[in-house]
Order: sequence, then structure tokens, then C-alpha cells
Amino acid sequence: MKQSMKFVSTWVVSACLLSIGASAQAADRKYVLKLAHSDSVDMSLSRKAVMSDAFAKEVKARSNGQIEVQVFGAGALGGERDLVEGVKNGFIQAGLASGVMANFYQNAMVTDIPYLFASDAIADRVLDGPYGRKLAADFLANTGMDNLCFGEVGFRNFTSGKVPIHSPKDLAGMKIRVQETPLYITEMKALGAQPTPIAWPETYTALQTGVVDGHENPIPTIIFAKIYEVQKHVTLDGHNYGVDWFVMNDKFLRSLPPNLQKVVQDAGKHACAEERRINRAFTSEGIKTLKEKGVTVYTPNAAELAQFKAATQQPVIDWLKTKVDPKWIDGLLAAVKDAEAKK
Repeated sequence: MKQSMKFVSTWVVSACLLSIGASAQAADRKYVLKLAHSDSVDMSLSRKAVMSDAFAKEVKARSNGQIEVQVFGAGALGGERDLVEGVKNGFIQAGLASGVMANFYQNAMVTDIPYLFASDAIADRVLDGPYGRKLAADFLANTGMDNLCFGEVGFRNFTSGKVPIHSPKDLAGMKIRVQETPLYITEMKALGAQPTPIAWPETYTALQTGVVDGHENPIPTIIFAKIYEVQKHVTLDGHNYGVDWFVMNDKFLRSLPPNLQKVVQDAGKHACAEERRINRAFTSEGIKTLKEKGVTVYTPNAAELAQFKAATQQPVIDWLKTKVDPKWIDGLLAAVKDAEAKK
């Protein structure tokens, strides 16, 4: 009996020592997390630079330095399509992307429905709420990538060189530079405009020389590209709301101890909140800058916005339903309605 008790005691002590040793080893293990984006690394200009920096600092602080976040900006690891492909295949642990997401997950297009969100507060409620979580879960199931949070590209607005845009009739026959995306092309045609796909690096010259009459983009992009030098009218109609996806390789995330998984997930939410905050500040300051540069900045009234919405939303939804399961569209519209009711 004494020998048996001695054996049990020895086994318990050994097991405890092994457990303590394993815990200590896990606590000492270091992890490297590569985070890529294709925007500028200048935090005074780039929302993604701010977002990346906020994430890296939060992860370092909350993991006590156990996770090292290495940020690769300015397309150092490739363009958006390249970096998302890298995250999907596990070559990169995380990335920030927007426009290319539909190439990996077609349901990403639903947030581009015209005049979907009446304000950024409504967008926050929907994307941070049950619908956003459901969309992220489906994204994971279909791609093997997590979406840590939904960041913000912002509301897209029209610019024009000669004729100010106050209502859809002003766009009739106007050549508008757009991205080569069927959704945006469908939207511009519904407004009576002539959508003209032009590569972004060539857009300034196209506007300057009159190849196109106008274009559309969020205010920070308009400021960064100095579009105000060749376009003298801006219309704050907010026709589309752009979303940044914070994607992470799920196998990498699950390889972390549970406490560090939570650190990364919480830091992602913190980073998105910082991106939204700085992007809205960039937008507010950008509008002031436009006015200082002599640009006419027009905000459509409720009746005019209703005309824009009536002209574009249903045609885009009809097209979108040929590409994605209608339940994702119907669910989003219901979520928006619910968020507006809670306002």
C-alpha cells in the first residue's frame, strides 16, 4: 500500500511538473504575424496604415510581446488580389483588402448596394451586428479565412468638371469613370450616365483632358489624388459604402493558444474602430479642403437622394440576385431596416 501511494504521489508530482513546464514553454513561445496591405504607409494619408499600426501595437501590448506583428504596406507583398491569395494559402497570416474580395467570396458584393446605408452609424450597427457576424461566418466556411472585422473605405461621391450633379437627370449622357466592375457599371447606366472603365493611374489625366466628364470616389481618395485640380464640383450623395475586410488565415489563428486567439480577435476589432475613426476624420477635413480649393460641394436634399435611390437600387439588386443567393440581400435589407428603427 505504501509503495502504491508513493508511486501515485511521484506520478502526480511528475505530471504537475510536466504541466508547469509545458505551460511555461507555451508562454515563452514567440509567434510572427505578417500583415499586408497595398496602401501608403504614411499614417497622415492612409487609413490602412493607421489600422495596421493600431493592430500591431494592441497585439504586442496584450500578448506581452509574444506575438510580433510585421506590417508590409505599400504593396510590398503584392496588390490586394495577391495578398488575399497569400492569406488564403497561408503564405501571409493576415491582410487588408476591399475591392477584390468578390473574387474570393461573391457575397462580399452585397454591401455595395447603392444608397444602402443612410449614415456611417447605420453601417456600423449592421456590420457589427448579427448580420455582419453571419456574413463573416459564411466567409470562413467558404474560404478558410477569418474576417476579424469590417473596416471602412467610406462613402463614394460624384465629382464633375463642368456641370454640377444635383439629381439623376444631371448625369444623363455624362461620361463617368468607374472601376471595371459590373455592379458599378449597372449602377451608372441606371442613372443614365455612360460608365467608362479607366485604370486608376490614368484617371487624373482622363479627367483633365475631358476623356471623361466625372468620376466617383470617397473624399479621402479625391484629396489624396488631387482630383480637385481637374474637377470643380463634388456631390456628397454617398451612393456606395466601401468596406475593408481584415482577413486572416484560419489555420494560423487556430494554431495560437486560446488566450492569444482572443488577443488577435480583440485587436482586430480595435483596429477597425481606429480605421473608421481616422477615415471619418479624413473625410471631414477633406470636405473643408475641397471648399478651400474653390470646389463647389453640394449635399443633395432628401427628395434628390430618394430619386438617386429609386433609379439605382432595384436594378443593382436585380443584377446582384443573379450572382448571389437572394437570402443575403434580403437579410441585409432587413438588417438595415432594423438598424434604422433603433436609431
